[in-house]
This record gives sequence, structure tokens and C-alpha cells, in this order.
Amino acid sequence: MNIKEQLLKEIEKASDSTLKEVLDFLLFIKSRELQQEQLEISLLSEPILAEDWLTPEEDEAWQHL
Repeated sequence: MNIKEQLLKEIEKASDSTLKEVLDFLLFIKSRELQQEQLEISLLSEPILAEDWLTPEEDEAWQHL
């Protein structure tokens, strides 16, 4: 029996209050994974974006701020 089947079996036996907690926890984990993925994408994009942003022309354009 794989993990998904085990979870489904336990879900069938769980109370509504337990199911609400499990759902909240699952959504929290998914949200955390999405945030981690977005952070990784940002970090991977940084060197490419730096080629355009870290130039004397850009420094001059934003000097007044």
C-alpha cells in the first residue's frame, strides 16, 4: 500500500475536526513549498538580471532616488 492509499484509508476513519487540521497542515506545506520554489527561481534569475541592472547607465538613471 502506497502513502496516498494509506492516507485515504486514514481519512475515511478520521473525524471532521481532525480532517480540518490535516487539510490546514497540507495547505501550509504546499504554501511553504511554493515559497521555496519562488525563492529558488529568484536566486537563479539574479545573475542574469544583474547583467542588465548592474551597469553604469542604470546607476545613473536611479541616482536621484
